[in-house]
Amino acid sequence: MQLHISPSLRHVTVLPGKGVREYIKVKVASRWASYRTLIYLLLFFTFLLRFVFVLTAVDTIDGESKCSTLGCLGEKLVPKLLGRRLESEVPDVMYQILDKPMRKDELQGRLDNIPQTLEDFMSEIKESKPDAETFALKLREMVRLMEQRTRTAKIQEYLYRHIASSSIPKQLHCLALRLANEHSTNAAARLQLPSAELVPALVDNSYFHFVLATDNVLAASVVAKSLVHNALCAQKVVLHIITDRNAYFPMQAWFSLHSLSPAIIEVKALHHFDWFTKGKVPVLEAIEKDQKVRSQFRGGSSAIVANGTEKPNIIAAKLQALSPKYNSVMNHIRIHLPELFPSLEKVVFLDDDIVIQTDLSPLWDIKMNGKVNGAVETCTGEDKFVMSKRLKNYLNFSHPLIAANFNPNECAWAYGMNIFDLEAWKKTNISLTYHHWLEQNLKSDLSLWQLGTLPPGLIAFHGHVHIIDPFWHMLGLGYQENTSLVDAETAGVVHFNGRAKPWLEIAFPQLRPLWTKYINFSDKFIKSCHIQAS
Repeated sequence: MQLHISPSLRHVTVLPGKGVREYIKVKVASRWASYRTLIYLLLFFTFLLRFVFVLTAVDTIDGESKCSTLGCLGEKLVPKLLGRRLESEVPDVMYQILDKPMRKDELQGRLDNIPQTLEDFMSEIKESKPDAETFALKLREMVRLMEQRTRTAKIQEYLYRHIASSSIPKQLHCLALRLANEHSTNAAARLQLPSAELVPALVDNSYFHFVLATDNVLAASVVAKSLVHNALCAQKVVLHIITDRNAYFPMQAWFSLHSLSPAIIEVKALHHFDWFTKGKVPVLEAIEKDQKVRSQFRGGSSAIVANGTEKPNIIAAKLQALSPKYNSVMNHIRIHLPELFPSLEKVVFLDDDIVIQTDLSPLWDIKMNGKVNGAVETCTGEDKFVMSKRLKNYLNFSHPLIAANFNPNECAWAYGMNIFDLEAWKKTNISLTYHHWLEQNLKSDLSLWQLGTLPPGLIAFHGHVHIIDPFWHMLGLGYQENTSLVDAETAGVVHFNGRAKPWLEIAFPQLRPLWTKYINFSDKFIKSCHIQAS
């Protein structure tokens, strides 16, 4: 190393060695610069050059580079000083192997040779010390095997959940049979509901009218009891229970023997309504056509599960579409409320998988502003898993018919607890729109929307919905296991929408007490059918 100092002390030049033309020049600001400052500068540059020399020597020894110029060193030092490399050290061959698609039968006959766990994989790699290509091949095989097993396990889970949620638990079947027998042998189980002196209240608009459509006696009992128990003016509550022909006798027997006075309970089967027995009923025709198309289009649960190309969530949706409740007239009947209750001005429609936890009479004070359907919207809220639903989550916007008529980002709303202004409804064509779109969906092989009655409801009530406070309707207790019990207890109405209904064994145990608190487990019918709290 050579050091040159100009006579004026304004320039200091350091030459690193022979044959190197680059040099470091230090300009001193003025003559009065102290010798101490100059010495410190010389020490700094001496240390810097030695540091560069050591890094260069290490790289040369490692064989990474034979670069010796300062310009080349800059390219190497910057990444090292920042603690990272500019280029990936993963060999390209590994990317090529991992990106290469595998045939379906590529793993057949070789399962015993594929590591089953990460520990087995690492042990084999340490022992054999393979090259990059062999490493990538073994890794791809193990990951693909794990993917196949995970997919199979998820599909089996969805199938078992479908069976569990679609079947009638033996306890509920037992309850219906015992109540039907009681109806035939006990006159007290065949009371007129309501009694003759209370019949005028059924069409009196000064009362609070609620409608429940269900064939589930136990579920109906919880909805009714929770409604009346939390009502501040129970004597002004009228609950209209609509059921089918098969469930009518058990339903009548239960509410005859379990009075909820002073509330007024009406139990009525569909065939008791004059409108339902006169002429053609559009909802029945739609259900009949829907069942025929589904049986041909879906192919049954066995065919769905056997499909080896579709993703598990698609298979889950198809399995859920086979659920009997989506073809049940109880699920579609709400679209005909004006015809079923021509004398009423406003009703609150309740699903059978809800629990009421507050007085619902303030719902009648909500100004609907000419809208028909008062509902909670489902695109805003803290729980993004439940409250993030927009039209694109229900309707198929890849279909031109849907894309041309609706906005995919428009907020959706929920069934389960809805205020219906029947007077405003009668001035619209909501029911006709509903059945028109059901026909369109059938013509397009059920490709316009996902399963259920909510999608056609979203279409039929489009532009006729008044958004109400989310306090009145908390959703997701049938599929969101992480729902906080504390949050659920503060809601006005909780809804067990989803597969995990509270009367099924697959219900979430921490949420089920919200429902079971309204069941008297010492009741003779409940005890005899072994219906338990958990």
